[in-house]
Amino acid sequence: MSEIRNFRAGEMAVATDAAPRLSEAFHSLDRERKRRTIAAVAERIVAHADELTALDAAIGDGDHGYNMKRGVEAVLQDLDALSAMGLPDLLKTVGMKLVTKVGGASGPLYGTLFLALGKELPAEPSRAQFVAGFEAAIAAVRARGKSDAGQKTMLDVLIPAQRAFAAGGDAGVVKKAALAAAEATAPMRATRGRASFLGERSVGHVDPGARSSSLMIAALCDEFGAG
Repeated sequence: MSEIRNFRAGEMAVATDAAPRLSEAFHSLDRERKRRTIAAVAERIVAHADELTALDAAIGDGDHGYNMKRGVEAVLQDLDALSAMGLPDLLKTVGMKLVTKVGGASGPLYGTLFLALGKELPAEPSRAQFVAGFEAAIAAVRARGKSDAGQKTMLDVLIPAQRAFAAGGDAGVVKKAALAAAEATAPMRATRGRASFLGERSVGHVDPGARSSSLMIAALCDEFGAG
């Protein structure tokens, strides 16, 4: 666990360095950019699969890392086809893969997030369109999970990250918000999901879904902040 904490501290330090600005037009989403972004997000999850499993072992079924790795590896298998799609279809296809491959509660929730984004976003969204689309996707996750902020779930990362972005935050600010929000789930008492059965025993552990959400957002910020 000390290694996990040390790695997180390093992530936070990087996030606070001179952060690049996110483009108002989100850069040109050409085929290579899509390919690189999909790979970056998937590979971040694969790299942290053991950590996610350890977090889930403390308050859940102990399979979150394995399930998420299986889901993103299925996405990577279709990397060429996905990168050739327009953004809406790409997001919807990723969403369906996560629903079918991740399993458990996380599959439907992450699937809902990506499916809703695919429904809301145009092929090359402006910043304002992404803000609105992300907000709508979060609302869909809320409805699907019958949950909200403060209940020790992925929403405890998605909502602060969206607010930071909506407020004009650049890549570093959004990344920092996501990573800090995941850490902030540790003192929470879970009231949704399997962890809620533990009651007070869920306190003191970072929520695995919040952590995986923060990893995805951090990977996106690193990619889009790179110019």
